[in-house]
Amino acid sequence: MTLIVKDSATSDNDHWYNRDGIPAYTTVGENGKTRATTLKDARKHGFVPSVTTILKLLNKPGLNQWMNMQTLLAALTLPRRPDEPESQYIERVLHDSKSQAKSAADTGTAIHAAIEAFYEGRVHDTYQSHVMACSNAIAEEFGEHGWIAERSFAHELGFGGKCDLFAPGFVLDIKTQDFTDVKSIKTYDEHLMQLAAYRVGLGMPAARCANVIVSRGEPLVVIHEWSEDQLQRGWQMFSTLLKFWQLKTGYQ
Repeated sequence: MTLIVKDSATSDNDHWYNRDGIPAYTTVGENGKTRATTLKDARKHGFVPSVTTILKLLNKPGLNQWMNMQTLLAALTLPRRPDEPESQYIERVLHDSKSQAKSAADTGTAIHAAIEAFYEGRVHDTYQSHVMACSNAIAEEFGEHGWIAERSFAHELGFGGKCDLFAPGFVLDIKTQDFTDVKSIKTYDEHLMQLAAYRVGLGMPAARCANVIVSRGEPLVVIHEWSEDQLQRGWQMFSTLLKFWQLKTGYQ
């Protein structure tokens, strides 16, 4: 795991929460139009950055490798047109690789939405086999609980977030990956840091934490529970990164 020191520690895709833990992703500008909330808005209203915003400071080698592979695959499968300028060919390759990444992200978002709907008692027509595999795996691993989906929070240390699933004593975060062999799933330090921050933010610093890893293809689910020692390490890493973000932006 390495740290990326960017020119700016914030972007238009950052998420913010007010001090009551209510999402403040957008703001109405002076022109009356809704736009993405910025650091300037956060300073004005006292918003706190999300856990994922803080984690953007980290390099993600697994994601970078996957993106590089998509670019290489696009180059192999897209023949160069006769007399096509190199710049145009490169643009087509990059566009195709980004389309693959967007497709994977859209599938992951749809699976998340289906699982969320299930735990909120709503009807959702897609990915039902994935939802059943997920709910069965969770029940088998942790027992039956009154799981609460998509609970947002803000913590006095200056960060917020929205948790996929939690119940008293348990914090779960759902991740989607491309796999057909349950032994091939991957876990990363940022997943650990995210869960460690969530349990502190939700006021459950001793909760058991796990990633529920769902295949984007077949309805396969792997539950990876982090040990208490790992979670303590994850919290130390996140709180250090949070302090770095605060010093870099000058906003606490």
